[in-house]
Amino acid sequence: MMSEPGTIVLDARSAEKFGELHVKGATNLSFPDITVASLAKLIPDKNTRVLIYCNNNFSGAEKPFPAKMVSASLNLSTYVTLYDYGYRNVYELGPNVRLQDSKLPFEGTLAK
Repeated sequence: MMSEPGTIVLDARSAEKFGELHVKGATNLSFPDITVASLAKLIPDKNTRVLIYCNNNFSGAEKPFPAKMVSASLNLSTYVTLYDYGYRNVYELGPNVRLQDSKLPFEGTLAK
């Protein structure tokens, strides 16, 4: 889905963690920075498909993706926040997979 037109991959982790390693082509908007204005600028069309991911989607890379309890993951907060702002086409990028087993391309200062 991430390669289809009209889709944005959203990483709501800190800019620091995003810079270390992120899904290639993802956009970073740190959860505390999600506001009416930042969403309107980043995702003006509320029908845009938004794929979200955070620490809990990947394991095996503790520095850029530190483990959190599932109930405390950014995905839950990000999903609820986007929904509250009127975005209804929101999906979690995928289940927890070992980073080394993922077929997704990654980039950042820790990318190999």
